Amino acid sequence: MEDLKAKITESVEFINQKSNIKPKIAIILGTGLGRLAEDIQEKEIIPYSDIPNFPISTVQGHGGNLVLGKLENKEVVAMQGRFHYYEGYNLKEVTFPVRVMKKLGAEVIIISNAAGGMNRFFKRGDLMLITDHINLFGDNPLIGPNDEELGLRFPDMSEAYDRKLVELTLKVALKEKIKLHQGIYVGLTGPTLETPAEYRFLIKIGADAVGMSTVPEVIVANHMGMKVLGISCITDLAINGVVVKTGLEEILKAASDAEPIMTKLVKKVIQKIDY
Repeated sequence: MEDLKAKITESVEFINQKSNIKPKIAIILGTGLGRLAEDIQEKEIIPYSDIPNFPISTVQGHGGNLVLGKLENKEVVAMQGRFHYYEGYNLKEVTFPVRVMKKLGAEVIIISNAAGGMNRFFKRGDLMLITDHINLFGDNPLIGPNDEELGLRFPDMSEAYDRKLVELTLKVALKEKIKLHQGIYVGLTGPTLETPAEYRFLIKIGADAVGMSTVPEVIVANHMGMKVLGISCITDLAINGVVVKTGLEEILKAASDAEPIMTKLVKKVIQKIDY
């Protein structure tokens, strides 16, 4: 754990040398949703490859930059692309940037992703506000020794997604006439998409959307005492376990088509966040 703290400190010190921004809000931009970073003003763009101890994105649709600046007059830090378990990183490496963003000053984290929709009311390109999750990674980023300076040994997850942020986002969506579902996200390792039998299983255990990220970051964010808001872009469908065949190109297109709406929603929410 001393090694982890030293690595966090080294990364934070490097970033602070590059930018004077003291972010209160962190943003993780998922598959095909990285262009929100273009709206950040007075920004400093730092490639992940330059930051000590940071992993490097290897997946198409993930930009691979840390962006610090101002969005809606709030100081923010945004990950333009994330890391995944299936890339070969362990969950401590996947979630390391969350710990760094917390130490940079972030109290709120907004996490987006692309997900497969299983709720019969969902369509491709819809947005889903995550109200809870199911961890089927078969792993947890908190396994191993715990450092009380970073977080509790047994963090409470009864409100993994902050209720006030959920309510705020629903109000913003209603005012802006943005269609926004609510649902439960289930996280699996990937990189394979799910079989019809797996989809039917996931539906039966109560999941509305499935993806290969988010859950580890949310666990660590809660461990660090951050308030979490999660939003999924539904990029492919398996209603009642009937899979609509899809590939990465279709997933990226659906995410790209939904991006203007996601961007508008996130920006309006950031406007109204009161620390």
